[in-house]
Amino acid sequence: MALFDLPLEQLERYTPDVPEPRDFDAFWRSTVESAAAKPILVDLQPHQNELSLVDTWDLAFAGYGGDPIRAWYTRPAGVDDPIPAVVEFLGYGRGRGLPHERLTWPAAGYAHLLMDSRGQGGQYGTGGDTPDPHGAALGGPGPVTRGILDPHDYYYRRLVTDGVRAVEAVRALPGVDPARVAVAGNSQGGGLALAVAGLVPDLAALLTTAPFMCHVQRAIDITDAAPYGEIVTFLAVHREAEEAVRRTLSYVDGVAFARRARAAAHFGVGLRDTVCPPSTVYAAYNRYGADDRVLYAYPFNHHEGGEAVHVRRQLRWLRYHLE
Repeated sequence: MALFDLPLEQLERYTPDVPEPRDFDAFWRSTVESAAAKPILVDLQPHQNELSLVDTWDLAFAGYGGDPIRAWYTRPAGVDDPIPAVVEFLGYGRGRGLPHERLTWPAAGYAHLLMDSRGQGGQYGTGGDTPDPHGAALGGPGPVTRGILDPHDYYYRRLVTDGVRAVEAVRALPGVDPARVAVAGNSQGGGLALAVAGLVPDLAALLTTAPFMCHVQRAIDITDAAPYGEIVTFLAVHREAEEAVRRTLSYVDGVAFARRARAAAHFGVGLRDTVCPPSTVYAAYNRYGADDRVLYAYPFNHHEGGEAVHVRRQLRWLRYHLE
């Protein structure tokens, strides 16, 4: 894909007025407080990961509605003192898979919580282990359109709440310094990390790459690539639902969360990305609520962004901010 979005000099100044509902804060305060009424840790069992240098536990914590959310908790073997933690969220269609698949953060010396995505895991990787028992509301078959006609029923209300609770869960685990917790993710995971940063006021750091669900109204107007294309397809059939859909999406837009976030932030974007268009990422970055932020753009890359080069930048940046 050739460059299709705004030129870089315009992207760097792109600060659109992204509307948000008047009750945005009340909506999320009520949602998060309701979830917080449940005890956070449900189950924690040692897991044989077949590795010598890291230890893993199979964790379940209480997410939205008290639903048990599976996660892998991995940390350097033999380290008992409190250490910083990274909570990582997954891309669209992925589940938590197997614990040896994602070792960057524990290998770097951090405690690592990898949250399963409820009701996902059937499109990529090695699957997931967390059902979503709330998927009966009207909407399309994919996660991005489940319950999309009403923000109270919407899938991402549940997933974002799970993300907030994942931070609470890692802070409740032994051997974690609760003051040094970062959230991280790419694509859907990046959008989820950004949302959590907007809802958890005392995070130490945010790592978000090609975040999904930012400036959503523009995204569905300029790209047909999935997952945004699933919303377009839904509206092509349900022509009368556009107003309701756009209203629901305004409650989960990453730009609104970015305005409220205060953690130091590290962004990444590929300028040829049709999955999460560059202008949607810059909209969130330029509206971000903290001055301590940096964005790396990769002019010749698509949704893969900077890959290992970008991860190396994340590692260097995060060490400075957590240690």
